[in-house]
Amino acid sequence: MTTFLISLIALIVGYFTYGRFIEKTFGIDESAKTPAIRLEDGVDFMPMSAWRIYMIQFMNIAGLGPIFGAIMGAMYGPVAFIWIVLGCIFAGAVHDFFSGMLSIRHDGASIPEVVGIYLGNGFKQFMRVFSVILLLLVGVVFILGPAKILTGLTGEFVSLGMFGTNEFWLLVIFAYYIAATMLPIDKIIGKIYPLFGATLLIMAGGLLVAMVYHRAPIANLTLDTLHNFHAKATTQPIYPMLFITIACGAISGFHATQSPLMARCITNERLGRRIFYGAMITEGIVALIWAAAAISFFGGTLELNNAMAEHGNNAAWAVKEICGSWMGKVGGILALLGVVACPITSGDTAFRSARLIIADFTRFNQKPVLNRLVISLPLFAVAWGVTRLQFGVIWRYFGFANQTLGTIILWMSAVYMIRNHRNHWVATIPAVFMTAVCSTYILIAPEGFGLSTTIAYPAGILVAAISVVLFFKKGKAAQ
Repeated sequence: MTTFLISLIALIVGYFTYGRFIEKTFGIDESAKTPAIRLEDGVDFMPMSAWRIYMIQFMNIAGLGPIFGAIMGAMYGPVAFIWIVLGCIFAGAVHDFFSGMLSIRHDGASIPEVVGIYLGNGFKQFMRVFSVILLLLVGVVFILGPAKILTGLTGEFVSLGMFGTNEFWLLVIFAYYIAATMLPIDKIIGKIYPLFGATLLIMAGGLLVAMVYHRAPIANLTLDTLHNFHAKATTQPIYPMLFITIACGAISGFHATQSPLMARCITNERLGRRIFYGAMITEGIVALIWAAAAISFFGGTLELNNAMAEHGNNAAWAVKEICGSWMGKVGGILALLGVVACPITSGDTAFRSARLIIADFTRFNQKPVLNRLVISLPLFAVAWGVTRLQFGVIWRYFGFANQTLGTIILWMSAVYMIRNHRNHWVATIPAVFMTAVCSTYILIAPEGFGLSTTIAYPAGILVAAISVVLFFKKGKAAQ
C-alpha cells in the first residue's frame, strides 16, 4: 500500500510543480484571442466554461486504456506503478499539453496539420492517413469493449431475440456514435460528458475506498518485487511490452487527436494546464487505482496472472469481478456503467476527430449537415467491417500505433521549442525514450518482426540515436 500511496501523491504533486514548470517553459499568452472566440461557428468552434471543457477532455482521453491497460499492465507487477507515475508526469501530460496548446496557436487545427508545420509536408501526409487509421481502430476498440460488458450485464437477465446480444449493443453504440459525431459539440458531448466524467471519478473513488475497507494487500515496490511477474515473462519483457500495454494513464498518442477538439472551445490559454495537463494527470490516477485494484483484489500479482490466464486474459471479466464483489450489486452495476461510459465517450470523439481531420485536409466545410454525413458515413461503414476482427488483434495494433503517434507528437513539440529558443529537453527526452520503446517493440512483437531481444534492444537504441541526430540537424537548420 505504501508504494501505491506514494505514487498517488506523486501524481498530484506533479501537476502543481512540473505542470506549472511546463506551462512557464512553453510560455502561455493570456491576452491572445483563442480560436473558440475568433472562429466560432456553432458546430465545432464554440466557447465553453473551463470546468465543462476539463470534464469533456477527461472523458475524451479516458477510454478503456486506463482501465483495461492498467489491469493488463498490473500483470507485470508493482513496476507498473513507476511507469504510470513517471510516464504520466514527464511524458503523457507534456504530450497532451503541447498537442492542445499548439492546436490553439494554429487556429484549432487538427494534429496532422500542426505536425506538418513543424516536421514537414511528408510527415503531414503520413499523419493524415495514420491518424485516421488510428482513430478508426480506437473507435472500434471502444465499440467492442463496452458492447462485451453490456452483453455480459444484460445477457444474464434478458434473452429475447436479439436484445441483449453483442450484435444488439454494437448497433446501439454505433447509432449513438453517428449522432454524437454529427451534431454540434454542445448538443450531446457538451451536455452528458460532464455527467459521465463525474460517474467515472466516483467509480474510481469507490474502488479506492473499497481497497482500504477490505484492507486489500497491494505489493510494495522493493528489490524483491522489482522484476517481471508476467506469466509469459520470456515473451513479454517489461521493456518494451509494459510501455505499450499501459498507454492511456502514462502516454497515449490518441490524446493528441482529441486535444484539438477542446482547443476549439478554450477561451484563454491560461486554462491549458488545467485542461490538457490536468486531465492527463487525472487519467493517471484512474490507471493507478485500477492497477492497484487488480493486484489487491486477486490477492497478489501472481494470483492476478493465474486468474487472467483462466479467463483468456479478458480484462472485461476482471472489471466485472472487481466491481461486483467489492461494491455490491448496485454499486457494481453503477461502476460498470462508468466503465462502459468511459470508452464510449472516447469512441464517439475518435470518429468526430477523424471527421475533422479529413475535413481539414480536404477543406470541406463542416457547417452543413450533409457535408458531415458525406465524411462520417463511410467512416462508420469501414469501422463496422473492422469489428468483425478479433478484439485482441485490434488491441495489439492499436497499442503500437498509439504510442508511435505519441512519439511523433513529442518530436513535433521538441522542434517547436527549439525553433522558439526554449527548453526543448522537456519534450526531447521523452521523445527519445519513446522512440526506443516503439522501435524495440515492433522488432520484438509477433505482429512485428518477431526478433530476439539480443537484436531488438541495440537496434531500438540505434534508431533513437539516429532520431536525435536528425532532430538537432533539423533544429539547427530552422534557427
